Amino acid sequence: MPAVPDGAAPRRAVGGRPLSAVLPGLPQLLAGRWGTGLTALLVWVGFLAVLLGRPERVRAALAGAWDEKLAVLTLLLGLAVSWIWSWRDVSRPVERGAVGVSQRALAVRAFSRNRTAVAGLMVIVAIYLVALITPLITPADPAAQGDLITERLVGMSARHWLGTDHYARDVLARMLYGARISLTIGFVAVGISVTLGTLIGAVAGFLGGWVDAVVMRFVDMVISFPRLVLLITIIAVFEPSIFLIVVVLGLTLWPSTARIVRGEILSLREREFVLAAEALGYSKRRIILKHLIPNALAPVIVAATLGIGNTIVLEAGLSFLGLGVQPPTPSWGTMVAAGRDYLLSAWWLSTFPGLAIVFTVLSFNLVGDGLRDALDPRLRT
Repeated sequence: MPAVPDGAAPRRAVGGRPLSAVLPGLPQLLAGRWGTGLTALLVWVGFLAVLLGRPERVRAALAGAWDEKLAVLTLLLGLAVSWIWSWRDVSRPVERGAVGVSQRALAVRAFSRNRTAVAGLMVIVAIYLVALITPLITPADPAAQGDLITERLVGMSARHWLGTDHYARDVLARMLYGARISLTIGFVAVGISVTLGTLIGAVAGFLGGWVDAVVMRFVDMVISFPRLVLLITIIAVFEPSIFLIVVVLGLTLWPSTARIVRGEILSLREREFVLAAEALGYSKRRIILKHLIPNALAPVIVAATLGIGNTIVLEAGLSFLGLGVQPPTPSWGTMVAAGRDYLLSAWWLSTFPGLAIVFTVLSFNLVGDGLRDALDPRLRT
């Protein structure tokens, strides 16, 4: 075996490349990297099965609506990315020890050792990928009604894997399309709230003085309102829609992020690199955007991850009360609400959407806890 030069990291065996060409992710699985290897393998096998198993639907989607074209693009990108990543990963240097390793690499390594967090991340990736390719795999039209006499409230069968509802619609198809609504609302609403909260908290923490006092009193006032009552009031005044739900959730969830960012900025603004930037005459906007916010993103990422799960629960609660996504558009909350009158006779109507909410929120919470442990050097082992 040839000697490895001093300071150079040894490389993985090149023999893994033929394996990655046949089955992406298999070399990583053989090396004991279960999280990344299993994710790449499942994406490759699953997407290839869809491409080969439903070629007619894939071809029809190319000329369909924008969500169908997005599904085909996701399918092709998933196949390409999983194969290319597995191929290149087998020849990457293997890191030994922590000398000269960046904080980002240490955080990734710590997160990958947290099995529950990795499992939660795999579930989230799977849910989002399935939601994106839903038009290619859904068994039926979510709004199509069957025969109300023979197909209404039919239990699980080979034709309807999760049964039908009181309008003879396929529950599995509605769950798959409902995942797109619930996940999109959670992701976009948290994106709005995190962006707004980060900017407000950074400005308040850096400027201090009366600006900090006014901003934080406004934050305290927003937090003091009962969030659910405020959401119900706003949505009840206007006509409920997906756009309104996203905007209202995004504009009411930012105060917690603002407080977190303000606390981080208060500790960062006295650091040497900030004082050096002020001495060089950099503008306040540049110091906030280029120096302070990037160094305060670790707790924001954790808060955003946990916030997506909470937002999904809030959206489901609003939909359950009839103030969220309006029928016939499916969402997990509306499906749970629609099945509450049939809990004894048709338990599957509310059970499966409820379990989807539980597992999705649990996965986001596991990832959030894993990120908190990985990004905090005091908790990292």
